[in-house]
Amino acid sequence: MGGLLALSRGIDRVTTVIGRSVAWLILLAIIVSSVNAVVRKVFSVSSNAWLEAQWYLFGAAFMLAAAYTLLINEHIRIDIIYGRWSRRVQHWIDLIGTLLFLLPFTGIMLYLTWPAFTRAWANGEISMNAGGLALWPARGILVAGFALLFAQGISELIKKIAIMRGIIPDTVSHAEPHEAGHREAGLMTAGLDQDLADEARRSDPENRA
Repeated sequence: MGGLLALSRGIDRVTTVIGRSVAWLILLAIIVSSVNAVVRKVFSVSSNAWLEAQWYLFGAAFMLAAAYTLLINEHIRIDIIYGRWSRRVQHWIDLIGTLLFLLPFTGIMLYLTWPAFTRAWANGEISMNAGGLALWPARGILVAGFALLFAQGISELIKKIAIMRGIIPDTVSHAEPHEAGHREAGLMTAGLDQDLADEARRSDPENRA
C-alpha cells in the first residue's frame, strides 16, 4: 500500500500545481475580452480569433482545474441524502461512485476525444469561422482535462481504501446538512451581533467622549 500511496501523493502534487496555475487563465481571458472590446469599439476592428481565444482560455481553466476541484472536494454534490449517512457509508458511496461512474466515464471520454485530437493535429483542422483558430488546442485541452481527472480518480480511490483500512486519517469532517446549516447560521449571527455592538459603541455619546 505504501507504493500506491506514494503514487497518490505524486498525482496530488501534479494536480495541485496544474490546478493552481490554470486559475491565471481566467485573468488572461478577462484581459483578452477587455482588449477585444476596446479595439472593436474604438477602432471598429475585430476578429473571430479573439473570441475563440476567450473560449479556449475559459475551457482550459474549466477542464484542467476539474481534477484539482476533485482533490479539494469542491465538486457540487447533492447532500440531502449523502450527508445523513455515517462517514463509513459515505466512504463506500465514494468508493463505488469512483469505480462505477468517475473512472469509466473519464475512460470513455479519453477513448472518444483522443482520435479527434490526433485527427485535428494531423490534418491541421481550422475553425469554420472566418479568421478562426486551429482546433487541435481545444481538442487537446479535452484530452488533458479528462486524463487529469482520470488520474485524480485513481488517487482518490487509493486514499479512500487507505482511509477505510485505517492507514491514513480522514481529513474530511462529517456533518449532516441541517447541522452544517445551523453552524453557518450561528457564525453569521455572531458576526451580525458583533457589527451591531460596534455600531452602538460608535453612536454612544459617552463612548465618543
